[in-house]
Amino acid sequence: MTQEVSMDALIRQRIRGLRIARGWSLDALAARCFLSPSTLSRIETGHRRIALDQLVPIARALGTTLDQLVESADNEDVVIRPEPEHARGLTTWLLSRDGAPGGAVVAKMRITPERSTGGEQLGVHPGREWFTVLSGTVRLQLGERTVLVGAGESAEFSTMVPHHIGAHEGPVEILTILDRDGERAHLHAPEHAPHRDV
Repeated sequence: MTQEVSMDALIRQRIRGLRIARGWSLDALAARCFLSPSTLSRIETGHRRIALDQLVPIARALGTTLDQLVESADNEDVVIRPEPEHARGLTTWLLSRDGAPGGAVVAKMRITPERSTGGEQLGVHPGREWFTVLSGTVRLQLGERTVLVGAGESAEFSTMVPHHIGAHEGPVEILTILDRDGERAHLHAPEHAPHRDV
């Protein structure tokens, strides 16, 4: 019973918090979800039981989903403990969970010069790519062009340009955000492939 009450209170806080964040009065939200301002006020303050047929239009009006409005507040999923995945000259730590908003994947990568030996093959896939260099210097190959990106600098480029990310004169660590196409190209390349394009 206590868990049900605390979940109920959390939903009420979310409704009120989202409304206030948008700068809306009770009247403004009530008009958007076709409820009376007094009904909405009683929902927010806990003086009225929350009904599913009220939550759906409230969630829609607030620009969220019913799932997000009622999702659990458990903190067990807050900390991510990434396990390193190794390939020749590349170690990857996934820093986001499956199903992240927008399908974006955040990863930390450690690239060593070993990755660049044996002839680099340039990869191409739809989308854009972004990374920031945490330490070392990245050697970014974009078609015929070579760009050096140092610690504290970032790079963003179209992945339709043939590209390869390698280490320049020593190991490098980067933080990267990949879209769905980038994740498929970089993190799900077959083990037997001659390279894993970043």
